[in-house]
Amino acid sequence: MDRQLELELIDELLALKSKRAHFLDETIARNPVDHYLSEARFQLERKHIFRRLPTIAAHTSELSGAGAFLRREVAGLPVLLTRDKAGRANAFLNVCRHRGTRLVEEESGCKHRFSCPYHAWTYASSGELIAAPHFEEGFAGLQKSDLRLKRLTCEERHGFIWVTADEDSPVTLDDHLGPLGEELDALGIEDMFVAQQDAPVHAANWKILVEGGIEAYHFKVAHRATIGPYFEDNLSSYRMIGSHMRSILMRTSMTKLEAEARQDWRLRDHAQILYTIFPNTALLVQSDHIAWINQEALSAGETRVRMTTLAPNREADRPDHWKRNHAITRATLDEDFEIGESIQASIASGANDHMLFGRFEGALDAFNKVVDRQLDGVASQAVAAE
Repeated sequence: MDRQLELELIDELLALKSKRAHFLDETIARNPVDHYLSEARFQLERKHIFRRLPTIAAHTSELSGAGAFLRREVAGLPVLLTRDKAGRANAFLNVCRHRGTRLVEEESGCKHRFSCPYHAWTYASSGELIAAPHFEEGFAGLQKSDLRLKRLTCEERHGFIWVTADEDSPVTLDDHLGPLGEELDALGIEDMFVAQQDAPVHAANWKILVEGGIEAYHFKVAHRATIGPYFEDNLSSYRMIGSHMRSILMRTSMTKLEAEARQDWRLRDHAQILYTIFPNTALLVQSDHIAWINQEALSAGETRVRMTTLAPNREADRPDHWKRNHAITRATLDEDFEIGESIQASIASGANDHMLFGRFEGALDAFNKVVDRQLDGVASQAVAAE
């Protein structure tokens, strides 16, 4: 983050605190409850958002060294991530080209070739079909070179491995991130490692879970027994960066900053910086590490939340410290996710036709407007299908 911008963001929050004011949008907003319940709309989101846009599938350290592989789900598709002998990161559909069996069952490991458990068709980590029993006799006229694994667009940038599931998508990673790319580079994520990770499934729409993290209105209530006492009451700001968002949640320690030490002020020491990378990634930047949260949307009412503590490589010798940090973050997020599950379970009751966003919850409206723009022209299909 640019140093001048960092100081401006601190000044902005301190000014709001001194005035006993909030960061306000111009009007209240509403979002239809159906947007969180409709399975037809969810399928449109999967097709026109999750498969069309680059999304993060893994941290670069999770695919460390030639032969490393990971099995992941991306936009509802079974994906095999590999690092081939040339050191390149690849993403393939985890599907044998013969009869469609899932090629790799293990979650992760190190292999340079993968053999299908059905008929032993064998593929290199770079995707080529390199062996198949009785191929020449049984498949005369076919070429192995035409039966390589189905490749997905894959780029390794900013410390992450990004995958675009729709091979015909016109959206490049540079276009998608825009100026956010510079701020991601400044975080030094490529010099971090996965210290802790878990991936529970929650019974809530992915948008509800995203919304739970981008406002501070709930902090003193929902997090009163965990992190609430360390943050100001309903005091945060946000800025859109293209389709993405940077939110700043002010800690109580910010008010203790001394003006004469302004040159030493560091935003991440006195606030949580939350990057919401559209559509489904959040980076919670803390003073000495980053909590990386991926919302893997499974259905209209179910989301796998992969939460990872990313720590600096230079501090890899502190496993107990990072385990404790991860537990704290997990406990806090679970407070949000339990509320999210409560919302999902109750919104079909008919009590409300719309979600109501107050003027200090403008980030939620801004996020949903990005979703709507991505579905512009196709959202009516959800209504027609139900």
